[in-house]
Amino acid sequence: GVWRQTRALLFKNCLIKCRTKKSSVQEVLFPLFFLFWLILMSMMHPHRKFDGVPNAELGSLDTSVLVNFVIGYTPPTPVAREIMKKVAFDNFEDGLITEEYLSEEELEEASFLKPSNFVGVVFKDSMSYQLRFHDSMAMSSIYTESR
Repeated sequence: GVWRQTRALLFKNCLIKCRTKKSSVQEVLFPLFFLFWLILMSMMHPHRKFDGVPNAELGSLDTSVLVNFVIGYTPPTPVAREIMKKVAFDNFEDGLITEEYLSEEELEEASFLKPSNFVGVVFKDSMSYQLRFHDSMAMSSIYTESR
């Protein structure tokens, strides 16, 4: 039964491999070639190890720079509202001006109207965001060990 069918299938596969030597060699050598290529590339671009930064007192924040500063955010979800309320009132005594926008397009239009004192925050989900400045976009800092 099963043993005879398994033995016949193995014999058939061996015959196929012997008759198609070129493709059989390619099946073995191509993965080895790509593995060698990956190892070579990782050796050419080694991981960078950064030293730890010692703790230091940064001093108080100069809030005079943030006068008439506007932070726009989108989408206006309850989580985003709560985060922006904490940013505006818990960290600054006067509070920052926060504006909510329904879409990223509205946020971009507002950044063109108030380019010098406007920063946009686009919440991707409850744990990630992107900062939008007048001409650029900054990703939230996520530590990645290698490329």
